[in-house]
Amino acid sequence: MADWFASSYSGNGTNCVEVADLGDWFKSSYSGNGQDCVEVADLTHTPHRRIAIRDSKNPTGPALLLTPAHFAAFIAGVRAEDRAA
Repeated sequence: MADWFASSYSGNGTNCVEVADLGDWFKSSYSGNGQDCVEVADLTHTPHRRIAIRDSKNPTGPALLLTPAHFAAFIAGVRAEDRAA
């Protein structure tokens, strides 16, 4: 479950904004030591119920959110392409 905390911009009043760290990002085991890395976060335990993928060189940039079934299809496609190369 996500850990919620008050935003540092909320101040000491009662009108607070809470934010959550939705996932722990980790590099793909296939990324190696080069610059062509992707990171993945499991958000299936959150209301999003998705798996997120992002470019490790741009961690504040956009992330692709996939259902677990679509993520499995994505990985299967990558593996098939890898075998065909």
